[in-house]
Amino acid sequence: MAEWLTVLTTTDSRDKALALARGAVEARLAACAQVGGPVTSVYRWEGETQTAQEWQVVFKTAGARYEELEAHLEAAHDYETPEIIATAVARGSARYLAWVGEETAGP
Repeated sequence: MAEWLTVLTTTDSRDKALALARGAVEARLAACAQVGGPVTSVYRWEGETQTAQEWQVVFKTAGARYEELEAHLEAAHDYETPEIIATAVARGSARYLAWVGEETAGP
């Protein structure tokens, strides 16, 4: 697992996105979470093409916290199959990444 990650999820309302963001940051599973939207998602679900308005949440975290963050999102999310995608951070500001590490080190 990469040392630093951005983790993306989506949900169907701004309030739900903010709750997911706040929950992960308060649990120290992410140092920061950014909520953006709305975005329009087009996807296949249960054999049909769907279109929906969603809000994206991007979490900044340490790779060592990924499994806990994923479990937290699975438990807190109301989608049957929530999007949870992690992308490795190839490079970043040393000071910023140190801050991410400090904030996700636990209580």
